[in-house]
Amino acid sequence: MAQKAKKDRAKSNTATLNSLHIGTLTLNILFLILSLSYLRRSLLTYAIFSIPTIICSYILETTGRPKYDSTHTLKSAGEDLSAQGLTEYMFDVVWITWASLVAVVLAGNWGWLLWGVVPVYGAWKGYGILGMAKGMMGGAQGGQMTDQAAAVQAGNRKQRRMAA
Repeated sequence: MAQKAKKDRAKSNTATLNSLHIGTLTLNILFLILSLSYLRRSLLTYAIFSIPTIICSYILETTGRPKYDSTHTLKSAGEDLSAQGLTEYMFDVVWITWASLVAVVLAGNWGWLLWGVVPVYGAWKGYGILGMAKGMMGGAQGGQMTDQAAAVQAGNRKQRRMAA
């Protein structure tokens, strides 16, 4: 049963990574062809904003790609690429870069402003995590009792044991 789950995850990861690479390759080649032939778009800005996408794609590839041994037996299914958290954020970075490429082709270099969503979204998620951490710390501190209240409760517990 566990081997079937591993095989299913390996198949899903392979399909996801293949579509990710095909989409990235298609949009980047289309952008470069249009930028070099018809449209005049900043290639320096393109290179700068493509670096995070390249890094995210590399990390997703190395962690999510299934690994096989020499006999083509599944050795490792790779990390779950449908997991929430950092994996999901890396896919968001790739998709926002794709949307930015399309926006730049259609609207000019101002389309790169769409990429500004990435750090704003990261800050918003970080603030939410920080808020949860503060809430957890506040709950732990709020749950502490004074020495007198603890003594009264302990005394009540002893009294309850003796009465039983």
